[in-house]
Amino acid sequence: MTDELIAISILWGFIFIYAVMATMDFGAGFWSMLYMNRPQTKATKIANRYLSPTWEVTNVFIVAIVVALVSFFPGATYTLGTVLLIPGSIILLLLAIRSAFLVFSHLAAKYEKILVYISGISGLLIPALLISVLPITHGSYIETVNGIVRLRLDYLFTSPHEYAFIGFAITSTLFLSSLLLADYSNEANEQEAYNIYRRDALLIGPLALVMSILIMITMRVEARWLFEGMMNYWPWLFASVAMFFIAGGALFIPSRKNKQQLGWPRLAVVAIVLQYFFASYAYGKAHLPYMIYPDITIQSAFTHPNTFRALFVTYIVGFSILFPGFIYFWRLFMKDRRYLHPNKEK
Repeated sequence: MTDELIAISILWGFIFIYAVMATMDFGAGFWSMLYMNRPQTKATKIANRYLSPTWEVTNVFIVAIVVALVSFFPGATYTLGTVLLIPGSIILLLLAIRSAFLVFSHLAAKYEKILVYISGISGLLIPALLISVLPITHGSYIETVNGIVRLRLDYLFTSPHEYAFIGFAITSTLFLSSLLLADYSNEANEQEAYNIYRRDALLIGPLALVMSILIMITMRVEARWLFEGMMNYWPWLFASVAMFFIAGGALFIPSRKNKQQLGWPRLAVVAIVLQYFFASYAYGKAHLPYMIYPDITIQSAFTHPNTFRALFVTYIVGFSILFPGFIYFWRLFMKDRRYLHPNKEK
């Protein structure tokens, strides 16, 4: 494997981890807002209990993505920084507003409701804007005039391809987060909240699959080079669809803990993460060697080899320290009975 492929694999890994974790995080904010005025359920409490300790961990990876992009592929930084100036600024603003909610919502009780709405709405807008980076890299919406690169927002936001991606981002956010919250409710023995989130997952899951099909249909028209590349990796796409149906079937298997309850939510979550992994692998392989089609490749944008080697060692050392901490945090979060059942500890 060449240095360029190692570097892009590291960057892709950061993007995939962030996409999965942020999807769960953003979706939990929306469900907290949706069920806020329904005191007869504990769905909002479950969503807030999930949100509280995870958002800071999630943001570690968006920093890692930016640092990896700038350090490994400085040749792509100027173009991406230029064309993403407006959508990137909006994303940063929304992240700042949402973070303010997560920091101050428990302190400013007077404004708690409006802050919950801000978190819920931004939890859908942020992934919709983040995913817009992907169709931008397909090359149809970037033009160079007198040596100046600019993003044609009029082309982008009148493109069916863009809206297929946005629809996929929103439905995936709600689907994956509802699955994780169902699993979390199951761990906490909150049967009512589990039934609500299981129902939501069953309703939204098919919509996410439809949106992924729409992406492929519009891609065939607007980015045929990428569509043909993805078809070369059809076994990965087939495996992705198979994981989706395995996840759906897992929600109908009788529970081991309660024979009257349907679903193995942990299996469903793992299957859906694998679904996104297989699909993103096919997409990433088909996208190579281009970072931005057709002008910027991983070779033309790559940093100096000596710089890469020094950075690679730094990343290995850094994440060998961080990852055990992330795993320990996750085990505490999902298994610590004092957090899963806070009322029982009082």
